Amino acid sequence: MNRRDFLAAGGAAAAGLAGRMLRAQNSATEAAAPITGTLTIDESTTLTTIPPDFIGLSYESAQLANPAFFSADNAALIAIFRELSDQGVLRLGGGTSEFTAFTSAEPAGAAPFDAVGPDTSKNIKADTPITPKELRNLRGFLDATGWRCLYGLNLGRGPVERAAEEAWHAQAILGPRLIAFQLGNEPDAWRNRYRPATWTYGDYWKEWVLAHAAVTARVPQARFAGPDVSNKMAYVTGFAADVKRSAPDVVMLTSHYYAMGPAGAVGMTIDRLLAPDPKLERDLQTAMTAAREAGIPYRMSEGNTCWNGGQPGVSNTFASALWAVDTMLAFAAGGCSGFCLHGGGDGYYTPIAGGLKAGFVRRPEYFGVMAARNFAGATLIGSKLDCASDRVRAYAASRPGGRLTLIVNKAGAAAAIRTPLRRAKRQWQLAGPAIDARQGVTFTEGRVKALHEGIAHVPAYSAILLES
Repeated sequence: MNRRDFLAAGGAAAAGLAGRMLRAQNSATEAAAPITGTLTIDESTTLTTIPPDFIGLSYESAQLANPAFFSADNAALIAIFRELSDQGVLRLGGGTSEFTAFTSAEPAGAAPFDAVGPDTSKNIKADTPITPKELRNLRGFLDATGWRCLYGLNLGRGPVERAAEEAWHAQAILGPRLIAFQLGNEPDAWRNRYRPATWTYGDYWKEWVLAHAAVTARVPQARFAGPDVSNKMAYVTGFAADVKRSAPDVVMLTSHYYAMGPAGAVGMTIDRLLAPDPKLERDLQTAMTAAREAGIPYRMSEGNTCWNGGQPGVSNTFASALWAVDTMLAFAAGGCSGFCLHGGGDGYYTPIAGGLKAGFVRRPEYFGVMAARNFAGATLIGSKLDCASDRVRAYAASRPGGRLTLIVNKAGAAAAIRTPLRRAKRQWQLAGPAIDARQGVTFTEGRVKALHEGIAHVPAYSAILLES
């Protein structure tokens, strides 16, 4: 057994053990004394208004090679997208974006594949042709869903002339559905891959300037976003400062966020996923400061639970739903303008699994996004939760017609949270059979209950959304 196989086996064993322990806790902790806390809400304090297009999904660029996938004829996927938002953001990029090869020739023969999962270090990648036909179908899909697009161009491996040609066609075809182009995917990870070991942000910026010039020479009205990096915040701050000085057509700052990884490593467990991540708050603050100084919005353009394809028994379980709704609203509270969950195909962490042949399935994480979608267009207001557990989180927002209060309980014991509310007009619950359940997850509206003395009772491993 080589080292990679050993790590994968160890990770699977750890995930299995954690799952058995968590299932045993479900029955034992529900009857235990609940976690207590007090939520205070200050309606006079306005934090931020969440954009209507906050909800987003990210797919690999290679998915375009099947023109029937993102198409006006794909009614099943269109319906699922519209369930999440009628004006979301589809980001196309990922590791396969550095292997796209645009050609103006129309495709011949059948599509090379049905659906494409998230890129991993184990994928064997080959150049994928993208043609105007795929772009025309993509436009139809975007029109049918009401979504817009962040479009990744191949900078890591492709000639800039080809990227400029692709940009010209994409601009002409996608029109108002195109938000911006991104030049390259995760350039902070190109060292020893597509670039030499000495590769730095300064080298990337020089290449970006040349690619930007090539694209704008063909498409003068082009708009850009970036740097679309994996995790090195020096690229984010450097890019924000550079574009402020010399690239006014950059309309969005972007980077990626994965809660943990790599998939297969020991310790990639449900317990870790549900634990607070100090890096999130630190990096988000850095990105938002850079974006404000540059005068442009910041969007999390690709992310999920565990990089390198997702952790089986973790990324495809109910735990991912609780993680998703909490993390998306944490980004929103920090000022982030949008959040694109990466996925596709049958990847472990994809919110929507499947394809044209087998049909599409809503994975557990999808229902976490459904809970978060209620906050799109709402204004977050001041709230403070004093609680004995750091795995219980709360958010409050105002919107036309009422106020939203969300309490997310990622702990293995029930929570009793004292709130300013006495009764809700509507109530929903995000729930699953067990924290490691892969099916049976729901986000549903239930019977409105009186809040005795303002106390909201939130079962272990669940979330409740109250409209008052």
